Amino acid sequence: MITIALDAMGPDAGPAVVVEGAAQVSREEAPIRTLLVGDRDQIVPLLKRQSYDPQRLEVVHCTDWVRQDEKPGPALDARPQCSALVAAEIVGRGDADALVGAGSTGALILSASRKLERVEGVRRCALATVHPTEQQHGPHDDPFALMLDVGATLTVDAEDLVSFAVMGSAYSRIISSIEQPRVALLSNGTEPTKGTPAIVEAHRLLSEMPGINFVGNVEGLDIPRGTVDVVVCEGFLGNVVLKMLEGVSEVVSDIAKDAYARKFLWKLGLMMLSEGIRQIRTMTDWRQYGGAPVLGFTRPVIKAHGRSNAWAIRNAIRVARKTVERDLAGAIRAGLAGGG
Repeated sequence: MITIALDAMGPDAGPAVVVEGAAQVSREEAPIRTLLVGDRDQIVPLLKRQSYDPQRLEVVHCTDWVRQDEKPGPALDARPQCSALVAAEIVGRGDADALVGAGSTGALILSASRKLERVEGVRRCALATVHPTEQQHGPHDDPFALMLDVGATLTVDAEDLVSFAVMGSAYSRIISSIEQPRVALLSNGTEPTKGTPAIVEAHRLLSEMPGINFVGNVEGLDIPRGTVDVVVCEGFLGNVVLKMLEGVSEVVSDIAKDAYARKFLWKLGLMMLSEGIRQIRTMTDWRQYGGAPVLGFTRPVIKAHGRSNAWAIRNAIRVARKTVERDLAGAIRAGLAGGG
């Protein structure tokens, strides 16, 4: 039975969605035990409203948590028993196999950095996420690819980008079942000499790594096209791109609603396009992906979206289980040790 430490506090909708998602998992056949870390006085009344298996769901009490609008470092320093740190500590001492949280991203990553070890050879961990693509990927025809880093770093050097490429390739292979993921650097041109000095040097290093299916540089227009399976970049740039992609479905929805309210012919046209619009919204729906992995730790860390509903929490827990079962950390370790 795989045990997941789940920070129950902090998401936009409060602990109710986390409790419901964990309760759903406890009723499924998957061998998962979930530790709900948070304020017992809030969690227990919510649990009483759910149908769940008490043998596979347990509450670990702590009185405080980090709010979304707080600076993570000072907040964690002031509250050593907050839910993010307690959950990370449980994983760090081996009482749980993976860490999942939907609260403050900074608090989750910093808590993991303080309580978990990094895979040997990883200097900086990376926050990865899937993004919608026109082309399908892997044996399951997934309409999305992986991008990292999208927020754990600001600036990086060539060695960091290389380790991101190794970690992203391992995740894509382990989770998406793509045998040889196509890996590329995000730059302002496809030529090997394009980009910052870090990108140019990373291009040279990756070109010499036999264990990575490195296909060169891609530009921004290639991201929605899905020409590669893994896009590698520094965290500042990746976060800007991610936020833009997250807004695509909302903009499409808003435009459709506005057009529908205007003219009969527009209503008719939208009815004809409704299936295409539905597909776009499905592709860009982060809830079905579960969560974004924080790659580089010896134990899996999954960051669920702050706006997660119960279904998204349930999927985040299931993704964490898969990373444990398929030994993602071991795959990253082997990749770094073997030059890819």
